[in-house]
Amino acid sequence: MTLGTVIGFALILIGVWGMLTRSNLIKIIIGFSIIDTGIHLVIVSIGYLPGRTAPIIDGAVDKARAGLEVVDPIPSALVLTAIVIGLAITALMLTYAVGMFREKKSLNIGDYKELKW
Repeated sequence: MTLGTVIGFALILIGVWGMLTRSNLIKIIIGFSIIDTGIHLVIVSIGYLPGRTAPIIDGAVDKARAGLEVVDPIPSALVLTAIVIGLAITALMLTYAVGMFREKKSLNIGDYKELKW
């Protein structure tokens, strides 16, 4: 396991801990963002192959051996897409948190009992 994978899993665990142990909505959203970053780091570190170059076919890479000399671009492309989606979800969660704060003047999750069973 590479260092990037270990750090990514550590970020995921820190984010889950932050989401489950905090009652402030903003801190819960920050925990979600930390999980998101950890997942991105794990995907990129799994897709990286040591000794290979960026997936750009030019004069530095022989076209016949490109499959053996470049890193797979799919994990990087998926992470770029996931970053954009994660940003949109985080913005939506922050919008909901602002709306909830305007309604109750509180960011404590325990103050919202209307939809609890």
